[in-house]
Amino acid sequence: MMNNKINLTDISIRTELQPGDMGYVIYLHGQLYSREYNFGIQFEDYVAKGLIEFKGQYDPKRNRVWVCEHQRSSPAEITRMIGFLLLMDRDEAAQLRYFLIDPEYRGIGLGSHLMNLYMDFLRECGYKSSYLWTTSELHAAISLYKRFGFQLTEEKESTAFGKLVTEQRYDLTLS
Repeated sequence: MMNNKINLTDISIRTELQPGDMGYVIYLHGQLYSREYNFGIQFEDYVAKGLIEFKGQYDPKRNRVWVCEHQRSSPAEITRMIGFLLLMDRDEAAQLRYFLIDPEYRGIGLGSHLMNLYMDFLRECGYKSSYLWTTSELHAAISLYKRFGFQLTEEKESTAFGKLVTEQRYDLTLS
């Protein structure tokens, strides 16, 4: 569970990918979603393919990553990635992908902070809409998306993550 001594101000967020980030994002997704939701190795494949697609079409004016890092206890200890979010350009729309927060860092407002950063960049780029895909099991994430105006628009059963899930699409239209 979350260390009560950690505050949002203890987390640094950068918006540029660095060597090792893509592999670590794949690793974190594989570990976390296997442990919390019993997703299989297929999920890592899904994440890897999406990150490669993102990197292949990356334009910093229309795409962004938010890499959350925390230096644990001493200056000598390595800074580690504890959260991630990606905005991917899909022409008129933006896709929200790979939103992840390490369980130890949940409950400090990091999810809402990242969503605010996402929404700010979405508007700054002039996007008219955004969408995301998730699964029906991710109740906390869905609640966060709904608070920011995303609405459920589609559902489908899938085994793409190594088990049967209900994938859900949420859409947001900006005025």
